Amino acid sequence: MKIGVPKETMPGETRVGLVPETVGRLAKAGNTVVVERGAGAASAFPDDAYEKAGAQIVDNAFDAELVAKVQRPTDAEIDRLRAGTVLIAFLQPLVNTDLARRLAERKVTALSMDAIPRITRAQPMDALSSQATVAGYKAVLLAAAALPKFFPMLTTAAGTIAPAKALVIGAGVAGLQAIATARRLGAVVEAFDTRPVVKEQVQSLGAKFLEIDLGESGAGAGGYA
Repeated sequence: MKIGVPKETMPGETRVGLVPETVGRLAKAGNTVVVERGAGAASAFPDDAYEKAGAQIVDNAFDAELVAKVQRPTDAEIDRLRAGTVLIAFLQPLVNTDLARRLAERKVTALSMDAIPRITRAQPMDALSSQATVAGYKAVLLAAAALPKFFPMLTTAAGTIAPAKALVIGAGVAGLQAIATARRLGAVVEAFDTRPVVKEQVQSLGAKFLEIDLGESGAGAGGYA
């Protein structure tokens, strides 16, 4: 199979559909992998890293049987997809209905990474949870940089500085990572979630769980929101 990895064009997007390590495994399995020139540069993966992994550097990575992207394709990119191509990306088809319709008209088979169920068998493909982990971690780092005081308690010759107080709303994948990161930075953390079932998880990370009776629970099947 010929697999294409195009360069992301959405402003601010620095990720890439496949990293050299994954490309190497696909190439060893007998697939032909073509990577658009500069596709991994923003993620610190130069073209020669892909070439060493067994990929070919090309100017058009949409000319493939399977195209691996991060963001949904633009209208111009959809026009470059061949009929019968398999597209894998974060598509959010329930929100982007026009996109789903255009891909169907183009006879493209689209697989949306954000629609993969959170079950044991699908864990290796759970890209949504992995990205939520990054978001929770980074959110606290940005908050710490913006806060005009230290996160941890500090004792100086001039006196003691009290630790910062952090409130995390939502204890899903991103929220739990945010709690853990804020605690590691020394903050006093409280968290709230509409699902009482996550109380133990919040407390296990050293945070206080705020219990507010809203008259209903936001828990879904399997305890997910």
